[in-house]
Amino acid sequence: MPPVIAISAYAEAVDRGVWRAITSTFLPHAYAESVRAAGGIALLVPPRPDADPDLAEAILDRVDGLVIAGGPDVDPRCYGAAPDPHTQPPHPERDATEIALVRAALRRGTPMLGICRGMQVMAVAGGGRLIQHLPDVVGHDGHAFAPGTYTDHPVRILPGTRLATILGEAVTVPSSHHQAVATHPGYLASAYAPDGTLEAMEMPGRPFRVGVQWHPEVSRDGRLFTALIEAADQGGSAARRQASTVSIP
Repeated sequence: MPPVIAISAYAEAVDRGVWRAITSTFLPHAYAESVRAAGGIALLVPPRPDADPDLAEAILDRVDGLVIAGGPDVDPRCYGAAPDPHTQPPHPERDATEIALVRAALRRGTPMLGICRGMQVMAVAGGGRLIQHLPDVVGHDGHAFAPGTYTDHPVRILPGTRLATILGEAVTVPSSHHQAVATHPGYLASAYAPDGTLEAMEMPGRPFRVGVQWHPEVSRDGRLFTALIEAADQGGSAARRQASTVSIP
């Protein structure tokens, strides 16, 4: 049975055909396609108003890996900060759901990949803080030239990290973010942009737990998703593996 990968999703108003502003669970298809291309099955997880540790455990009981997807800014109140004027309006249900999933994945050893916002959620779930508007720190908007677009820039990956074994020590990545991770308790920094922005982090000595600030799902380089699927396949739940061998009359 291919590994099943939960991917956190949006729940927002969407226009579709003649239907307008219909609250919908959705995600750019590139995420699901990247999981499929790497040999997994994608399962979308919408934000929940009742998100808590028990719900997160119940979700992860049914999957073999987790992707925390990109999206809107994390509410600064989740890390004890006042909102910056540039910070987007909060999405409390998504914040609560994703933070609960990250913490449950850490407890359980579920392989996990955080993408853009997802890396930031991983940091916040561990007690870290974010830079709310990166141009104020680095002095340029090179990580996101314009809303709805990606820009490519080089990333230096630190030797000896898990990320280096997957991607090597240098890579060009598609980027679209105006926030970044400032502190990341429990995680090792594993990649930087030329301006010093943290571009990736990982948890050493543990199952696959990697966060990247860029968007590998829109790249032709599928190695990160392949690494996640391989880790999920090796560490999939015993119950799911047993179920795959049961013959149904």
